[in-house]
Amino acid sequence: MTDRDPQALRSDVVGLFPGQGSIASAAGAPWRASPHWSIVERISAITAVNVERLLLDADEDEVIRTDHAQLATFALSLVAFATLRDRGMRPQYHLGHSLGEFTALTAAGVLSVDDGSRLIAARGAAMERAARERNGSMVALMGGDDDARAALADLPDLWIANINGTGQIVVSGTRPALDALLERHRELGWRRATPLLVGGAFHSPLMAGAQGALDDALSAVTWHETDVTVIANVDARIHRGSEWADLLSRQLTQPIDYLGATLALPDAVTTSVEMAPGGVLTGLSKRIRDFTTQLTVTDPTSLEGLSL
Repeated sequence: MTDRDPQALRSDVVGLFPGQGSIASAAGAPWRASPHWSIVERISAITAVNVERLLLDADEDEVIRTDHAQLATFALSLVAFATLRDRGMRPQYHLGHSLGEFTALTAAGVLSVDDGSRLIAARGAAMERAARERNGSMVALMGGDDDARAALADLPDLWIANINGTGQIVVSGTRPALDALLERHRELGWRRATPLLVGGAFHSPLMAGAQGALDDALSAVTWHETDVTVIANVDARIHRGSEWADLLSRQLTQPIDYLGATLALPDAVTTSVEMAPGGVLTGLSKRIRDFTTQLTVTDPTSLEGLSL
């Protein structure tokens, strides 16, 4: 996980790094015997959080709590990425979703594992506090067009949080505002509305209470240059080194443009590989653009016989 690695980059491959919504109870069990499980132990030591227990023994309610889910997902994705590298695969492009952007930067070598771990711990704890202070949640909307999206602007206390595809977005808001949306979504032009089991109204102004702690953490890390290309969530553009501090800060209260970031990949990128605990981004990506090959690293055996 450093830009000084001699392994050749694959310009036809993008590594996908999932957000916290992908984690589940016992997600780490298939990886416990991995030689890279030491990454989990290292992150536990750096953050003073027993991430190993979260990945192996915590029940569903505990592991999906915002601060826990972020550290657990970050750690497991890095274990999966290290295993991918053992198979001789080093993607030229990295793309993460929300929390996954921090993982993508760590895997790329823009952040060290130590700095990435401290950032995730600070971010997750700050977002958990902010969510308790401002009670909100998120709803996924599907099957809408530009008019349906424009209609949301007339609804108070709602904000677009994720642009996940054409006609597929997630909105954050207060509980009353989301309840009203669930009642009116068809009238507004959306075919389906699904409440999400999340701990807060992420990527919206309701997360502003976490801004100070996140910015303090961002100011304390060292940014490195790397030959891996990472595409940002907030503007779907390629950035380098210390530019990421501002981008990751903005990401807290601004939308994730996963659609735009995926479309920003060059046509030469024909393969996607999603890290554990993955699957969601593979599904989103294939609806956005064509890939010849898509692989989800669900456990170490999913990489056996890898020949890309």
